[in-house]
Amino acid sequence: MPQLRIPAVYMRGGSSKGVFFHARDLPPAGPARDALLLRVIGSPDPYGKQIDGLGGATSSTSKVVVIAPSRRPDCDVDYLFGAPAIAVPVIDWSGNCGNLSAAVGPFAISEGLVQTPREGLATVRIWQANLGKRILAHVPMLNGEVQEEGDFRFDGVAFPAAEVVLDFLDPAGSDGSVLPTGRAVDELDVPGLGRLPVTLLNAGNPTVFVRAETLGLSGTETLGLSGTETQAQVNGDTALLARLETLRAAGAVAMGLAATAAQATAERPHTPKLCLIAEPQTYRAAGGKQVQAEELDVIARMISMGKLHHAIPGTGAVAVAVAAALPGTLVNAVTGDLPGGQVRMGHTAGSLAVGAQAREVDGSWQVEKASMSRSARRLMEGWVRVPAESRLG
Repeated sequence: MPQLRIPAVYMRGGSSKGVFFHARDLPPAGPARDALLLRVIGSPDPYGKQIDGLGGATSSTSKVVVIAPSRRPDCDVDYLFGAPAIAVPVIDWSGNCGNLSAAVGPFAISEGLVQTPREGLATVRIWQANLGKRILAHVPMLNGEVQEEGDFRFDGVAFPAAEVVLDFLDPAGSDGSVLPTGRAVDELDVPGLGRLPVTLLNAGNPTVFVRAETLGLSGTETLGLSGTETQAQVNGDTALLARLETLRAAGAVAMGLAATAAQATAERPHTPKLCLIAEPQTYRAAGGKQVQAEELDVIARMISMGKLHHAIPGTGAVAVAVAAALPGTLVNAVTGDLPGGQVRMGHTAGSLAVGAQAREVDGSWQVEKASMSRSARRLMEGWVRVPAESRLG
């Protein structure tokens, strides 16, 4: 049988890459669509390489996006994000990718889904369907087309491009709660790790924050992490990764996102994220850049899909900024109260700044928006081909 031939665009957004589809070109949501998209990406792959697909064998490059015109009067497009696991046949639809959010506006404009000015900034109103939240993407236009070339740089991407500014509106949980337990710090009883203080936060994506120093290295209960570990140090330590997943899964249960830790690991690998935080320190980032302690308010290392992220997820950066704005959280204890709400965070590949504003209303915290800058670029367009049996799941 001939292969299926499906229109698709391969895009970089921020420090991630993914395959973008129109919803009209895919089966309805369900097992058949998941099976098709897994085959596009090249999962499940017991070799962990995704050689027979478009995935890049990392959490940052094993991603799919489904776009449709929005039915909401306050939005232009609906954006659904999927995180395919690499080794097992699972797509986690529970959360957003903040990096790929930067590519949604440019995709929508280039595909004719949005009317825009020929010059200046076009604002694309995005409905983030996974989380039920609105995002405003401010996309530069030149001669009636999306401007992709520019001099905006950020750590984690090798080449400059045009800046896309994202406003994540009301980024708290779908029920409006930023702190799902109502507390700035909780204690989790984690098998193999004991009782650990954590901050459980629902903003950007659900996130579990823990001080890096409270986590023992593999085989050493008394020696904590510094927070400046490299990808190789963390991702090469399978015992440490197993401990971190145990902690993340316990956080998922405490946040009401999974009934059991086993369910969180098997069915919800994308969220919640796990973020290791530390006091500002001078360290050498991936690519050789020296990050100076005085340039930072906090160090954040994010675990995504079971591995240390090569930079920091966009939604993870939003979560760090929101947590810093809330008195009493583990992040706020490191940063203190920051004028203007702008947080300078060090990550695996360098640093970035994200702004968030929070206020207390009737005893609960509300976040109006969080803002950050990213860039995006269309890498390839045309048709993706998959074996015909993929349509059957």
